[in-house]
Amino acid sequence: MPSTESFSQVYNRRYVRGGRVQPEDDSWDREEAVIELDARFSPDALAGLGVFSHIEVVFHFDKVAESEIHTGARRPRGNPDWPAVGIFAQRGKARPNRIGVSVCRLLSVKGLRLTVRGQDAIDGTPVLDIKPVLKGFLPRGDVTEPAWAREIMKDYR
Repeated sequence: MPSTESFSQVYNRRYVRGGRVQPEDDSWDREEAVIELDARFSPDALAGLGVFSHIEVVFHFDKVAESEIHTGARRPRGNPDWPAVGIFAQRGKARPNRIGVSVCRLLSVKGLRLTVRGQDAIDGTPVLDIKPVLKGFLPRGDVTEPAWAREIMKDYR
């Protein structure tokens, strides 16, 4: 049975602090930020996490207005050279549920603070969950993607 806590009660307990204050499309690998857990958690919640090189962070694009949300096809970044693809065939922030996922490098764990690099979320972003990256959960075999996706990512990291 799911918890009776509302979505907002749960997600407002962890935040990204530092790094960018405005969303931008590229060069996230240079950005360092801190994920800060609130006092509801004890440092034990992060015990053992520091031995992992990377974490997966699930977060809420809370700054995206309802009026900006896309539910159909569009050209990624509005680029006329790229095909119109559905919202679920791209990773833009204006998603129906406004949920983002980043795999970022874990630099340190101190108390209730995780210092990370490469997380593409801005200062104040609510964090929904944090998980260690395990090789066993990474894709097996070749990962295929269209040329436009490779072009987007060339400056992203």
